[in-house]
Amino acid sequence: MIKKIKKYPYKLKPVLKDAIWAGTRLASEFAKSENPNQKIAESWELTVHKNGVNIIENGDYAGQTLEDIFKLDKSIVSENYSGDRFPLLIKFIDAEQDLSVQVHPGNEYAAKYANESGKTEMWYVIDSKPGAKIVYGLNNDYTREQLQNLIDCGRFEDCLNYVDAKPGDVFFIPAGLVHAIGAGILIAEIQQNSDTTYRFYDYNRLGADGKPRELHIQQALDVCIKTKTEYNPKIINNDIYDIYEVLCLCEYFKVTKVNLRSHPGTNMGSEHIGSFNSIICLDGECEMIAEENIYKIKKGDSYFLPPDIIFLQINKTGENCVFLLTTLGYNV
Repeated sequence: MIKKIKKYPYKLKPVLKDAIWAGTRLASEFAKSENPNQKIAESWELTVHKNGVNIIENGDYAGQTLEDIFKLDKSIVSENYSGDRFPLLIKFIDAEQDLSVQVHPGNEYAAKYANESGKTEMWYVIDSKPGAKIVYGLNNDYTREQLQNLIDCGRFEDCLNYVDAKPGDVFFIPAGLVHAIGAGILIAEIQQNSDTTYRFYDYNRLGADGKPRELHIQQALDVCIKTKTEYNPKIINNDIYDIYEVLCLCEYFKVTKVNLRSHPGTNMGSEHIGSFNSIICLDGECEMIAEENIYKIKKGDSYFLPPDIIFLQINKTGENCVFLLTTLGYNV
């Protein structure tokens, strides 16, 4: 018999990751470290993965992992969830330098060769330096042989589609799309729960061991979309008070930006009937009232709300509060 666990808003401790391209903004601005100068590449805000699992920081399950709770009761994901893997992974990424040009596999390829799900993801640009750019797909149609030839000639960058990245921009990255986060960009990423990445190109950089970082050319060529990609940013829906912006809706996740800058608060139910709600705070402070308890939320905080918590009131406590609300998509 599956044990039914206590469901309340779980405050999650992030899992911090380092990389050679990391900056210090997650430490200095999002309080991810007591050392404001610590370089942090990624802060995994919602994760149940072999490469990182959140610890719950509050309430009855303080000190236990989200994975412990998931194994006890999968209904923390959705009412009838039966998957073996937790479905999503949410993170902040601070790119002080360019990330590698890379691609992620789809579900079938990832299951066969990596024992993972595929990786479709979405980026929300929190901040960026003037002139910062994203690699978003290819600039023309190419065959596998043409791409291989550009790689062999050291001209792979010639085929890439570069797009300006401004604060507030949204990039949907389906599995198979060649992509890279450029230097000077701070993003929130919502993705399928996978950590499989195939690198095409890494600017001939050396890793911490003094050797070039591993590339995965043949796997990347196997899975990449080889047709020209156009970037068309779309906000799906704004409400009349300009509080909610649905940034992305796909089969795996729905992401809504909630902006309380000019509004004192909001009452919310689940954005997906039967789904969990994830809240990551991008700016400001607020108080969340759930089941007669008050939870203080500040910039950088992450909360996981199991689906049985269907009514919330969130009140702004400072001059502003902005957060991303993520639920399951339409096919999970």
